[in-house]
Amino acid sequence: MADNTSALLEKKYYEKCPGCRMNRLKEQQRGVPYKNLSYIWLVSLCTALPISSLFPFLYFMIRDFNIAEREEDIGFYAGFVGSSFMVGRALTSVFWGVAADRYGRKPIILIGTFSVVVFNALFGLSTNFWMALSMRFLLGCFNSLLGTIRAYASEVCREEYQALALSVVSTSRGIGLIIGPAIGGFLAQPAQLYPSVFSESSIFGRFPYFLPCLTISVYAVGVLIACWWLPETMHWHGTTLDESYEPRDRLGASSNESFGSEDLIEAEERKTSHKANLLKNWPLMSTITVYCIFSLQEIAYTEIFSLWAVSDKKYGGLSFSSQDVGEVLSISGFCLLLFQLLLYPPIQKILGPLMVTRFSAAISIPLLACYPYIAMLSGITLYLAINFASILRNTLSVSLVTGLFILQNNAVPQSQRGAANGISMTAMSVFKAFGPAGGGVLFSWAQKRQDTAFLPGDQMVFFILNAIQLLGLVLTFQPFLALPQQ
Repeated sequence: MADNTSALLEKKYYEKCPGCRMNRLKEQQRGVPYKNLSYIWLVSLCTALPISSLFPFLYFMIRDFNIAEREEDIGFYAGFVGSSFMVGRALTSVFWGVAADRYGRKPIILIGTFSVVVFNALFGLSTNFWMALSMRFLLGCFNSLLGTIRAYASEVCREEYQALALSVVSTSRGIGLIIGPAIGGFLAQPAQLYPSVFSESSIFGRFPYFLPCLTISVYAVGVLIACWWLPETMHWHGTTLDESYEPRDRLGASSNESFGSEDLIEAEERKTSHKANLLKNWPLMSTITVYCIFSLQEIAYTEIFSLWAVSDKKYGGLSFSSQDVGEVLSISGFCLLLFQLLLYPPIQKILGPLMVTRFSAAISIPLLACYPYIAMLSGITLYLAINFASILRNTLSVSLVTGLFILQNNAVPQSQRGAANGISMTAMSVFKAFGPAGGGVLFSWAQKRQDTAFLPGDQMVFFILNAIQLLGLVLTFQPFLALPQQ
């Protein structure tokens, strides 16, 4: 009996199973898995760049399409193009998540990367409003990268590096949302900005918004090539010990190979997960709900911050130029990268993902309340204060989201992780589709109430942002938020 027990507990693997190979590599792994983290970084950046790169030139693109009868209508049409990506992603994220669970992470990542190569380039070549709208919608429909790479990041590293891997996803995404607008702003209309380099008769003169889109597509080609060597993490073998299944038919492994302890755990996990309904998994659904609340606040803040920074001092803004805003975002992006790579993993290890999320949300509230008073400063004091506030705010926001990523992935077994992230992406995309429009309407309304006694002007804007943040913080406590039973 003891011999049988020892044999059962001995770790054995299917030699041709990619998930088993990955488990073996993780056992042999010593130190930070830089190679795997570099894959995660590249893919996360690839999915983030197309999301925001169009905003600096979208107004001018819609104007050139001549679809708006009045100048005031340009924003109306621009809003449709801007939200079409999120609508497409919301409609297909669950499908891609289920496909990632069934066919593996790697093929879904390759499809999503290839879609950036094609549809982002075609968007830059758009000659009318409907073509631009369609290309952004299709780009969103095939953008399966963020949810899948989040699942992949939690599987490709040892447990002690899981927080680091998911922080790489969050940081790369945050950096992409900063670099993307810079690419769009500096490379759009190159024949006008750089006439000595680009002529009006060249392809970049005839298609003035193609260069920034092409730049991102070329980067996506490089990512596509690199991901060809991406190691798969899914297991391909029988799901029960007594199942009549021949691994050789699929991957060439022998069916006589015995299960070890990890195989037994994996088998039971997969058997249970196939019957489990994700929508009834309250630890998962409560985490997704909290994630959506914070995502709504994050995208609204992103929209409002740029509007507030460039608005005139008499309206409570900073009177910054677009270049000034870019400098602030670039500095905060660099500091965010250092924090997530160097400080977040040990902090998460000490406090745990839930406490990191709560602390980040709590500290953000008094910080945002200070923003209207920062606008009263001037000169170097204003520059230092807004940079410090932006660095702290973005760091807290990404730390908060990273903690929720960890909780979400821990709420489901590996065989359902893709579908779980698909549901998360769908819900988040719906919330983010309304965030920019809601933030713009809120800011416009607040600008018209400068002389009211209760929360005049931008004080009302940051008060409402804080109300949403407080709601998210409250929902991180029981009985609403449930933690998975380990």
